[in-house]
Amino acid sequence: MNDVSCIPAARGVGGARARGFTAAQRGRSVSMGEVRVGTASWTDRTLIEAGWYPPEANNPEKRLRYYARQFPLVEVDATYYALPAEQTARAWAERTPPGFTFNIKAFSLFTQHPTPVRAFPADLREAAGSAGKDRVYLKDVDPAVAEAAWDRFLAALGPLRDAGKLGAILLQFPPWFPIGRARREYILACAQRAAPDRVCVEFRNRTWMTEDNQAETLGFLAGHRLPYVCVDMPQGYPSSIPPVLAATSDLAVIRMHGHSDKWTSKEISEKFGYRYSDAELDDWAGRIRGLSADADLTHVLFNNCYRDWAHVNAQQLTARLTGLGVRPAAPAPGA
Repeated sequence: MNDVSCIPAARGVGGARARGFTAAQRGRSVSMGEVRVGTASWTDRTLIEAGWYPPEANNPEKRLRYYARQFPLVEVDATYYALPAEQTARAWAERTPPGFTFNIKAFSLFTQHPTPVRAFPADLREAAGSAGKDRVYLKDVDPAVAEAAWDRFLAALGPLRDAGKLGAILLQFPPWFPIGRARREYILACAQRAAPDRVCVEFRNRTWMTEDNQAETLGFLAGHRLPYVCVDMPQGYPSSIPPVLAATSDLAVIRMHGHSDKWTSKEISEKFGYRYSDAELDDWAGRIRGLSADADLTHVLFNNCYRDWAHVNAQQLTARLTGLGVRPAAPAPGA
């Protein structure tokens, strides 16, 4: 069992979560907010091969419609690898019922990850590759190129936004993004660039969440009403973040990465190939129940996307939350 700490903190002014205050102390009734459970994929090849989808769900449209009848939430990770297309987002909106939510992972360039020049739209590639590299970082490209990429990223999400189905934009920062003033300012710049769409923030550099820095990091996010992405992931690696639960906004987000012993593998199926046990899910259900009292809405996303493990675990967790009296959002009919 992996020990998970839950900071005894609650939301304060403007939805921030202030250390040491309970919901009752800040004048909010002690009740649990809604919890939405989903996964970080519905198109993975190993998922399709696993037989989770019924035989009649034999194309992308039917698979998304089926997924949306099982869960009220999904995370799109394809947008990290390439800018989304508006027609694709429109299809997503049309194939899902009212009330369904898409969280969108930010394009790799925006979170200072290496980005293949070929991932840019054709008309931006020459400018993006002006440094003579096949893969570029934000510092390598002209600010005008980055601005154009942001414009297209946000514009493409229009159909989801218009349909009320756009959740949060996930800003997952890399291991080489340590705590510091310049990095905090960059996070705020991203949040402002995405506004009025909301972002949520996940770290992969341990300095943000050491015992000495946790309060500062969570206070910074709370002060700007930015949701902190709580993570469950393998420990003992340079990129490991401790499984601290904290609500720094009216939205709380948890991403379940699993505990594969091959976390450093380049093979996604090995890195995320982990199935949560019944005991782990029992433990997490109780902790999520506690966190939901400090947020109006909690997103729980299983990212252990190998075969149907994430999807089965998500369904198992939903059943456990229901048994604990939590309000897990039910999939809307009509997908």
